[in-house]
Amino acid sequence: MIRPVITGEPVMSPVMSIGQAPGIHEAKVMRPFGWTAGKTLFKWFEGIGLDEETFRQRVYMSAVCRCFPGKNPKGGDRMPSELEVANCSGWLQAEIHLLQPQLVILVGKLAINQFLRAKKLDEVVGFCHRQVIDGREVDFIPLPHPSGLSTWPRMEPGKTLLQAALQAIATHPAWRHICDLPSASG
Repeated sequence: MIRPVITGEPVMSPVMSIGQAPGIHEAKVMRPFGWTAGKTLFKWFEGIGLDEETFRQRVYMSAVCRCFPGKNPKGGDRMPSELEVANCSGWLQAEIHLLQPQLVILVGKLAINQFLRAKKLDEVVGFCHRQVIDGREVDFIPLPHPSGLSTWPRMEPGKTLLQAALQAIATHPAWRHICDLPSASG
């Protein structure tokens, strides 16, 4: 993995997002989803009530791995190995334990597979999955990865399932709570 470590702001929130790992450009801006895939992701969230700045202020952003895994020779970023995931897992577990989120938004297959077992995205995207973590019920809502390389969210059934997932987030009580908070400027 290639440093620096990229993390979101320390936000106490009932909502947490978990991505795969930073891309090569995130080190330039030192924040998760700070480049092309982020533009798509934040457009999705803006459609359900939070623009990028507000999302970053109100949602705890985490990742399965904290450093850029390197490029895949076949294109795109390399998927972190099982060892790399294991090496970073203590950080993610500690964050979940400390934050005690009510809603976790899983972004992409690697994040999804840490909590839900599915061979295909259409088995899990579009639904809310409740699990017990640390003795508490937590809702997980998976999203496809917003990478421009992925056609899944732009074709059926992905298009419809993405909209169902965003609707599930939009109506979740924890999301409604953070949307209803007064703005930092007002």
